[in-house]
Amino acid sequence: MADRISDIWGARTPHAKGDPWPVRVDLHLDRGLSESDVDQWVQSACVLCSNGCGCDIAVKGGRMVGVRGRAGDVVNHGRLGPKGLYGSWQWNGEDRLTRPLVRRGGVLVESDWDTAMDLVVRRSRELLDEVGPLSHGFYTSGQLFLEEYYTLGVIGKAGLGTPHMDGNTRLCTATAAAAMKESFGSDGQPGSYTDIDFCDALFLFGHNMAETQTVLWARVLDRLRGPDRPVVVAVDPRRTDVAAAAVESGGVHLAPLPGTNQALMNGLVRELIVNGWVDRDYVAAHTLGYDELAATVEPYTPEHVAGACGVDADDVRRAARVFGTSDRVLSTVLQGFYQSHQATAASCQVNNLHLLRGLIGAPGCGILQMNGQPTAQNTRETGADGDLPGFRNWDNPEHIRELAELWNVDPLTIPHWAPPTHAMQIWRYAEQGSIRFLWISATNPAVSLPELRRVREILGRQELFVVVQDGFRTETAECADVVLPAALWGEKQGTFTNVNRTVHLSDKAVEPPGEARSDLDIFLDYARRMDFRDLDGAPLVKWSDPEGAFEAWKECSRGRLCDYTGLSYAKLRGGSGIPWPCDAEHPDGCDRLYADGVFPTHPDVCESYGHDLLTGGTTSPERYKAQRPDGRAFLKAAEHTPPPERPSEEYPFAVTTGRTAYHFHTRTKTGRSRQLRRAAPRPWVELSARDAAALGVGEGDLVRVESPRGRVEAPARVGRGRDGVVFLPFHYGYWDAEDDRHVRAANEVTLTEWDPVSKQPLFKIGAARVVKLADATGPAPAPTTTASAPHDPAGVAPTAGEDDVREDLAPTDPPAPPPTPDHTPNVPPEG
Repeated sequence: MADRISDIWGARTPHAKGDPWPVRVDLHLDRGLSESDVDQWVQSACVLCSNGCGCDIAVKGGRMVGVRGRAGDVVNHGRLGPKGLYGSWQWNGEDRLTRPLVRRGGVLVESDWDTAMDLVVRRSRELLDEVGPLSHGFYTSGQLFLEEYYTLGVIGKAGLGTPHMDGNTRLCTATAAAAMKESFGSDGQPGSYTDIDFCDALFLFGHNMAETQTVLWARVLDRLRGPDRPVVVAVDPRRTDVAAAAVESGGVHLAPLPGTNQALMNGLVRELIVNGWVDRDYVAAHTLGYDELAATVEPYTPEHVAGACGVDADDVRRAARVFGTSDRVLSTVLQGFYQSHQATAASCQVNNLHLLRGLIGAPGCGILQMNGQPTAQNTRETGADGDLPGFRNWDNPEHIRELAELWNVDPLTIPHWAPPTHAMQIWRYAEQGSIRFLWISATNPAVSLPELRRVREILGRQELFVVVQDGFRTETAECADVVLPAALWGEKQGTFTNVNRTVHLSDKAVEPPGEARSDLDIFLDYARRMDFRDLDGAPLVKWSDPEGAFEAWKECSRGRLCDYTGLSYAKLRGGSGIPWPCDAEHPDGCDRLYADGVFPTHPDVCESYGHDLLTGGTTSPERYKAQRPDGRAFLKAAEHTPPPERPSEEYPFAVTTGRTAYHFHTRTKTGRSRQLRRAAPRPWVELSARDAAALGVGEGDLVRVESPRGRVEAPARVGRGRDGVVFLPFHYGYWDAEDDRHVRAANEVTLTEWDPVSKQPLFKIGAARVVKLADATGPAPAPTTTASAPHDPAGVAPTAGEDDVREDLAPTDPPAPPPTPDHTPNVPPEG
C-alpha cells in the first residue's frame, strides 16, 4: 500500500524512448472495503485537473465509495493523482445543497423548484421586455459536461441573443485558445500526451506540471528514470520539482522576474535565428511573418534578456541550444505565462519556436497549450465561453449562417456585431448596471476573481439579480437571489474533453442528494419555461437528455476541426478515451494535428482573423485575406513591454498566486476530503530565505501581504523561490476557520487588469509589501512535498497521509498497452 499524500506521483515504471508507457492501476476505497465489496464499477474520468484521467467509480449501497484508474485509458494507463484518489468522490453527501434557496427579507431560505424557477423566469422576462437581451449575462465553469455547455450556448446565443457569456476558463485557459488562434488559425491542441514518450527535450513554460497535472508529471518522471531520458528546461520563478528535474537532467532552470516572459521568449527566438537553428524550407513553405519576427527579436541578446529578466545570459544560451539542437521537442505552457500581461504574445513565441524548427505534428514534436480545468476545452468548443460553437468565426457571415440554419433561427438573433463579451467585461457591465441578470454556474467567483473587495460589491448590488447554480453553499452562493442545487460528478451523465482533445464518457453512478438536478436539466427547464422557439414554432432546444444533446452537438461540429461525428456514447463506453477529430477519415480519432504543415488559417475556415499582440486590436477580414495565409501558420511578433504594476519603494515585492498539488480551485470539493485538507489545511505566504531574513521573518511567523487593493494575513513559509517574489496559494476563501481576524483569500491583493488579446486576468503580476505581525506558534501549514517545501526543513514535520492506496504495477512482461489513435494528420476542410 502507498501513501499518495507523501508520494504524490506514486511508484516509478521507467521506460525507454518510443516504448509505450507501462500500466499501473491505482485504487482507493473507503476504509475497510475491498474490491469484492463493491456493488458496481461505473465508467468515468477524473475532473480535478485538466489531464482527464480515465477512472471507474466504486458504488456500494447507492453511494460512491472509491475510485480506480482505468488500465486501458490512453491518458493515464491506470494512474490517478492525489486529488483524483481522495478528492473526486469523498465530498459525497457532505453539506450539499439539496433544495433551492431564495432570498426573503435579505436571508436565503429553502424553497421548491417551481418557486425558484418562477422567480428566475419572471425576472428574466421582465428584463428582456424592459431592456433586451443585453441585460443578461452568464458566467459558467470549466467543470460541466459538454452537453451542458452546448445547451447553455444555444440558450444564450439563439434563445436570448446575448453576447455576454463566458466562464471561469477566462481565468485559466483563455490564453491557450488565443495563442493557438493567433498562430494556427484555430483552437485545438497540436500535440499529444504521447509526445512525452518520444521527445528528446521537454520545455515547460510557466507550468508547474508536478503539481497541476500530477499524473502527466508521473509520465515525465518515468521517462527521466529510463534510458534515453529527455533534457528538461523549466521556466518558473519558483524552485519547483520541475525546476529540480531540469537541473538533474542536464537542462536549465530559468527563473525570470514576473512580467518579463516576453523578453525571455524573444531572446530564445533570436538565439534560434542567429545560430542557424531554423528549418528555412519549412518556414518558407508553411509560415508567414518571418522577416517581421526576426527584426523584432534582434535586440534581445542574451545579455539584454539577462538584464530584463534577472536570469543568467549563459542559461539563456543553454536553453536555446537545447531547443535548437534536439531532434524532438515537446513544449507545455500554463499559468506562469497565461496569467501575465503579455500572455498571448509570450505563448505565441512558444508556437514560433516550434514553427521555426518545423517541430510540430510528429511523435515527440508537440505543443500543449495547457488548460487549467477538466472541461475547459468543451467551453471553447461549444460556445459557452463566448466563442461560437465549433470554432466558428464571429466575423465570418457564412459561419453565422451555418449556425442559424442548424438552429433554425434568424441569423440576426445570434449576436455577432462585435466580439463576444469576456468575463472581466461581464463583471464590469454588472458593476456599471447594464447587466442586471447574472447566472453563475459551477464556479465561485467570490474567491477566484481578482480584487475581491470589488467583486463582493458587484454581487451585492440591489439592481443585480444573481442566480447561482452549484452543489455547495459557496461564498458566491451566499450573495445570490436564487440558489439552484446541482448534481455533481458521478451523479449525472455526460462527456468531457481534456487538454489533448481526448473525449471521455462519464456515466451516472449514484443519484444526486435531495432535490438536486443536473446542470443540463436545470438549463432545459429554463428553456422550457422561457418557451424559446425556432422559426417554425418548434422548441428551440430539441433534446431532453444528455445523449440527445451529444447527438445535436455532433451535427454542430460536423466538418469543423473539432469534428465529433465519428463518436457516440456506445463507442466511448467500455473502452478508452478518443481524441477528436473523430470522423469518417479518422474513425478512431487523431493523436496529433498538422503533421502535413497545413493549418486552419484559410479565411473560409479560420476561427479568428487575428489581433495585434500589443494592443489587442482586431485584424479586419480584408487585411487578413490580403495576407493570403491559405493554410500557413503565422509567426506573430511583439516587443517586450513592462507590466502595468511593478515593485516600488512603497510596495517592494512582486506578488504572484498559484496552486498546490492537493487542492483544486476554491476547494469546494477537495476541501471536503480529509486527506487533502490535512495536507494543505490553510493558506501561507511564501518568501525566499534572503527576503525573510531581511524582514526579520522566520518560519511560521504571521505576516501581512498588502497591495494597493487589499491584504492577506497568513503564516510565512521560508521557501525556495527567487528573491523579491512573494507567492500566495489562491484556493482559500475569505476567513481562516480557526481565527476570523485573518483575511486569507489571495485575490484580495490581485489587480483588475488583463491581457489585451486573451483578456485573461493578471494573477501573476502585482506589487506588495510584507509586514510581520506576530511570532510563530509553529511552522506554516504549507506542504513540504511540493514547491512550497521549506528552505530549511529542520523543525518542519514532513507532509504525510495514510498508506491506503493500492498501486498494481504491470508485470515484467506487461500486457498490451492502451491503443494509440492513428497519427494521421488532420487536414481542416476548406470551406
